[in-house]
Amino acid sequence: MRFILIIFLASSTLSIAQNNYPQDYFSNPLEIPLVLSGTFAELRSNHFHSGLDIKTQQRVGLKVKAAASGFVSRIKVSHFGYGKALYITHPNGYTTVYAHLQKFSPEIEAYVKKQQYLKESYEIELFPSAETLKVTKDNVVAYSGNTGGSGGPHLHFEIRDKAERPMNPMLFGIDTPDTTNPIVYSMYAYPMDDNAFINKSNTKQKLRLIPLNNGDYTVENIEAYGNIGFGIETTDRQNLAANKNGVYNIQTFINGSKNFELDFKRFSFSETKHINQLIDYEHYKTKKKRIQKLFKKNNPLSILKDPVNDGLLNIKDSTYSVYKIRVTDYEKNESWITVSIKGSKNSVGKPQKIKTTPYYINAGETTNLKEGNISVDIYKDTFYRDFYLDFAVNNDTLKLHDDIYPAKKSFTINFDVSAYSSEDQSKLYITKLLGENKYPAYSRTKRKGHILSTNSKTLGTFTLATDTIRPTIMPINFKKGQWLSNFRYLKVKIDDESSGISKYRATINGKWILMEYDYKTKTLTHDFNDGIVTDTKNILKVVVTDNVGNSSTFETPFFRK
Repeated sequence: MRFILIIFLASSTLSIAQNNYPQDYFSNPLEIPLVLSGTFAELRSNHFHSGLDIKTQQRVGLKVKAAASGFVSRIKVSHFGYGKALYITHPNGYTTVYAHLQKFSPEIEAYVKKQQYLKESYEIELFPSAETLKVTKDNVVAYSGNTGGSGGPHLHFEIRDKAERPMNPMLFGIDTPDTTNPIVYSMYAYPMDDNAFINKSNTKQKLRLIPLNNGDYTVENIEAYGNIGFGIETTDRQNLAANKNGVYNIQTFINGSKNFELDFKRFSFSETKHINQLIDYEHYKTKKKRIQKLFKKNNPLSILKDPVNDGLLNIKDSTYSVYKIRVTDYEKNESWITVSIKGSKNSVGKPQKIKTTPYYINAGETTNLKEGNISVDIYKDTFYRDFYLDFAVNNDTLKLHDDIYPAKKSFTINFDVSAYSSEDQSKLYITKLLGENKYPAYSRTKRKGHILSTNSKTLGTFTLATDTIRPTIMPINFKKGQWLSNFRYLKVKIDDESSGISKYRATINGKWILMEYDYKTKTLTHDFNDGIVTDTKNILKVVVTDNVGNSSTFETPFFRK
């Protein structure tokens, strides 16, 4: 009876909390039914998803409407991330965000392009005054697209509070039909110290998850002793799409008493990096599955609510405990997992043997490592935990452990390249070797004298690489000397196979022109409707520079009436 009362109170609290937000203030920003490919606070690489990803029927160019009246307070155009993004501040203090846009409405587009031409930059960030670009609810403010880091056409939509913290838009009545219970794929148990054991093991254990006919789950009975924690792999889906999306709330109970909660209602951008401490980071890096840990250990995330003993269980000998997990989506569909735990010293085995190395990272202290021409500076509070570090240097290659421990902030890697000639030094850069095939990926390299440095938030293997090859520049939709009178766009493909493209600049008859760069298609595009090209005979000049300074110039005449 006590357990039922707790659930009732938790459900009532959840319902009341959801109704504290205006329900009719914001409208669907698209004219089509709301179908989601991503939900709020969904687990992503190195961050929580900060809004809803709304499907646009695999098309771009759909009308995007202001979800409520207000004024455009920020506009950001970038090659990566949100691509073209619009921010609207509303009288009630909230801000809505619309990202991955194809283009803005004519008035906003003209305002942005004017500033881009003044600054001679495609990438730009603007903060219009409250009187500059006023908008009315349901007015078209942009068109949906696939710009920036988007993996396909969709609209990314956010609602932020006065402190710029993203909130779940579903709290405001923007939701979609969902009658499906969350799905649980796997469950793990974690001994938390040398004196904790699960089924006589001191290492993480995958538990046998047993689906029940009512949609809930049970787990094969376990024996345990000492401090243990649990983690689950779970997703949710809505009725209108097959996408595996994030859940809304996870609560845990031990013998009827709540001891932990994950509440995906709101978070701040400053804390989103701690997602790597919420998930089993090593499991994700080695198996590509995100296990959400249901305990707080060394995690400052605000979405972790009311942890008792950090959500851990202290299992004693000759006891019997029932551990329950309640996974809920926004529409209150829920799935329960029940674990019966027998406390027994008979489950005690040998502690796992920890691999030691000469290098030990004390997370509370600064560590400086050096061997040969390579040094590493790991600052205080870079990592969440202490651990033995693999550190080895072989010529110009650094092995800095495997990427299995998450970092809170960056550490610095330095290469002394004084043994190289000045000419060779100028073409060197630092690269990280990724995956089983050790694919080289450029790591942003700084130069100070004969020292090359890079900052990284991930462990792994780093080495020096040389780039002596210039970027390539190729026309896409025109040829040298061609008449382009009936063309709307001028398109050029740029590429660099080694260190990658750092910057580009395009002019026609010596005058700077706006060219939009899509890194996914490696395309630069100029819109003749900008009105810059007014002469009949024109000389297009494009200069592209890579990350070590190699530069290429493409120049060609074309004609236009």
